[in-house]
Amino acid sequence: MTSAHATARRAELFDAVVALFLADGFARLTLDEIAGRLHCSKSTLYTLAPSKDELVVAAVRHFFRAATDRVDAADRTASDAGGERVTARRLAAYLGAVGEALAPASESFMSDLAAFEPTRLVYERNTAAAAERVRAIVDDGARAGDVRDVHATFVADVAASVMVSIQTRALARRTGLDDATAYRELADLLTRAVTR
Repeated sequence: MTSAHATARRAELFDAVVALFLADGFARLTLDEIAGRLHCSKSTLYTLAPSKDELVVAAVRHFFRAATDRVDAADRTASDAGGERVTARRLAAYLGAVGEALAPASESFMSDLAAFEPTRLVYERNTAAAAERVRAIVDDGARAGDVRDVHATFVADVAASVMVSIQTRALARRTGLDDATAYRELADLLTRAVTR
């Protein structure tokens, strides 16, 4: 097997593990069940990670890395379009893409993600990076005169607070909104709040 083929096979396998976890969560699955559901051997799974816990963390990182690439691409596309209301388009595109990235995640996955400290930390880091991106988008808009005179760091802090509430499952418990819908609502709220 060539190195390129092995790398492609590894990425496919990670994608399959991620899809399984997104659909069913991961806390209750054993390595035997994961291997059976993916029609591979446990030794194949061990090529990805040396234990179930490490496989879970690696798969969650793989998920967030792919999601980040898609979300960043949505922001670039909205930014490159230029014209009026670029900031509104960027906020809507960025947070909407976050919502889309999380849309396939089942309640089981999100609950498992929040309950397992190593994956919760991965989600927290991604949430913090997303809040920083919101601040940067609002800052860019303020410099370009595309948004109302708002305090970008405050807007980012509000966004971060909501994002943390989403990430910790608190918002879902209070509102019944899934993460994807919550991010779309946040995009709408922030866009309306900062644009002229």
